[in-house]
Amino acid sequence: MTQAISLRNILVKHGQEVVHVLVGISKRREVPKFFFDKIGAPVEIFESPNLVTDRRNVKIKIFSTFTNNVVRFCSYLKSLKYIDSVVKNTKPDVVVNFYELLFGIYFRFYNPNVKHVCIGHHYLLKHPDFVFPLGWKRDKVLMTIYTNIVSFGASKCLALSFRKMRDLPEKNIVVAPPLLRHEVAQLKTSNEGFILGYMLNAGYATQIEEWHNNNSQVKVHFFWDKKDAPEHLQVSPTLAFHSLNDVKFLEYMSRCSGYATTGGFESLCEAMYMGKPMMIVPTEGHFEQAANAVDCKLAGGGVINSKFDLTVLVEYIPNHKDITAEFRAWADQSESVFVRELTKF
Repeated sequence: MTQAISLRNILVKHGQEVVHVLVGISKRREVPKFFFDKIGAPVEIFESPNLVTDRRNVKIKIFSTFTNNVVRFCSYLKSLKYIDSVVKNTKPDVVVNFYELLFGIYFRFYNPNVKHVCIGHHYLLKHPDFVFPLGWKRDKVLMTIYTNIVSFGASKCLALSFRKMRDLPEKNIVVAPPLLRHEVAQLKTSNEGFILGYMLNAGYATQIEEWHNNNSQVKVHFFWDKKDAPEHLQVSPTLAFHSLNDVKFLEYMSRCSGYATTGGFESLCEAMYMGKPMMIVPTEGHFEQAANAVDCKLAGGGVINSKFDLTVLVEYIPNHKDITAEFRAWADQSESVFVRELTKF
């Protein structure tokens, strides 16, 4: 969603118009208020496939994800019809797809007369120079199939990357810099000695609290999107959980000493742009995040761990090699790359 906001601002700056925004949702997650406030276009939601976690709300369950989404097949048919009605009413020149499965299915079966451009780090997994995490053979195959469905009918796929890699014109893949919010470049960074974190699934809070019980001298702030949680949950004088807020999150990141996260591409890039050492804990069963973690580590972003043992991060911080200048030089090319690729076919 923050990538969509960033892209919208770039396009409008260069005379383009974003006529409508569609967001796929499920019962597990809500669209944050900041997205409605900042996207600058009409927003509609529709029911879309999503991942299923275990009872701890930690590990991704592949089989349950598949069966749950099969059961909801009729709901997704309604979503496809709704997508078609919006496309016909708004008549866009280009549909930009941020890895939404139903749009790939829509282009496969409805075949609209409109350009389809896909954006995401996922397309880098089709690059022959990409280094995969060890194991994960089944998940790699499933991710490849899923990605091919998402990108069906795409004129091009813009593969977001931590670093410059060669384009693959034979696969319609253009390697592109990350789409960072302009606020990231504007914030002044400092080190106030606290750890910042983000967890994809709220079940990881148990690990964080267990570590905190033995390390209460370290100040920790974690962001999550737990539905029933207050905006600010102060567990102790040195541990707090915050509801997702784009401005607040970046402001905390600019002041932290290090960042611990489950491995979403966007925030990894934001931390690298601000020069923050990282510990990446891929969500259990989440192949994409495991791949993100390996790629980020190779780019010099930080270390990988299997759980939220923040001691690993605390010990890594003084040994982190600063790659801020190199990463910023790459990331700052995003505006020119996206304007070029989305306005010329």
